[in-house]
Amino acid sequence: MNISLRRESPAAAAAAPAAATTGPTPSRTGLVPVLALGTFAVGTDAFVVAGFLPDLAADLGVSTAAAGQAVTAFAAAYALLSPVLATLTARVPRRTLLVAALTGLGVANLATALAPTFAALIVARVAAAGAAAAFTPNAGAVAAFLAGPERRARALAVVVGGLTVATALGVPLGDVAGELTGWRWALAAVAALALLTAAALALLLPALPGNPAVPLRERLAVLRRPAVRAVLPLTVLGMTAAYTVYAYSVPVLAAVGVGESDTAWVLSLYGLGAVLGNLASGYATDRFGPVRVLSTGYLVLAAGLGGLGLLAASGTRAPALVGLLAVAWGAGSWCQTPPQQHRLIAAAPQGAPLVVALNSSAIYAGIGSGTVLGGLTAHAGAATMYATAAALAAVAAACLFATVGRTR
Repeated sequence: MNISLRRESPAAAAAAPAAATTGPTPSRTGLVPVLALGTFAVGTDAFVVAGFLPDLAADLGVSTAAAGQAVTAFAAAYALLSPVLATLTARVPRRTLLVAALTGLGVANLATALAPTFAALIVARVAAAGAAAAFTPNAGAVAAFLAGPERRARALAVVVGGLTVATALGVPLGDVAGELTGWRWALAAVAALALLTAAALALLLPALPGNPAVPLRERLAVLRRPAVRAVLPLTVLGMTAAYTVYAYSVPVLAAVGVGESDTAWVLSLYGLGAVLGNLASGYATDRFGPVRVLSTGYLVLAAGLGGLGLLAASGTRAPALVGLLAVAWGAGSWCQTPPQQHRLIAAAPQGAPLVVALNSSAIYAGIGSGTVLGGLTAHAGAATMYATAAALAAVAAACLFATVGRTR
């Protein structure tokens, strides 16, 4: 997320809205929850497909493994388009950009809901990813400006919280909606939320100018730093481990005794773990340092996924243990972001907004690659998928210690 609103350099200036002529007011700070509602819609849209993947696959005449690539398409498009769209839309006024992005997200979800073929659905998911990539970083930057320096951290926490809450509530709600009304209506509900939020922002958000244009080459110059190059691949690897089985939640949870009607509850526990892991890792990183937090997180992730793999392989049915392991899975997945961002900012303090945005791209790249890996191993069964993901988490821990000398 782009967080800097100062103008120390052209690159930093491009990451935030240009200063308005008037300062923040209480009425403007009240718009931060509306922006968070937009990020909630984005977060729900990114992962909602996992809740009804088998139904989608059956309806469009493809295998479950193939249908999982809808998640890959979204994640890969987000990762690739985020820096490009930041460059192309730099001069666009912020209200216009945010409203257009959410409108595009809504229209793309309607197109997904109406898709007659799997190919058409993939095209719609790519369009949705582009809209999401245009909205999320700018929503954070605008919220930070509207809140002012004294409330900036809280405003960012609220906007980021929209994404995290979507992990905890949006996906399970989508699963329930898909079960009750069908997957097409579930996506239509996400579209309606995006369009309603766009309308609210169009009416309430004050006019904010765009930013100076910064060439993409200059934006990516920070990648020349060895420390940054050491951190970003670890984000991809860690999120690959976390998301190898996520898109296939319904079938892999069925392998540990979770019926389709109970998937939403287990995903809610995963989301609870994600929220707790994200919050706890932020505090722990400040106190104990990012390396300790990351290594602990990777071990928790490996234990959660490995435990689920053992249950799947043995055929053991232990609902309470499955719930506990789901919490560990979620916590290990989403405790990675704060310490990784901490390491990146320490490695490139003058380019903080850019490296944080690049880390977001790396997160989605990991989500996409994890979904591909899950599809490739799906034929071998849930136990193998869990074991593969757990092994990757252990590899991530090893890579962390192998590269820690280059950046902390």
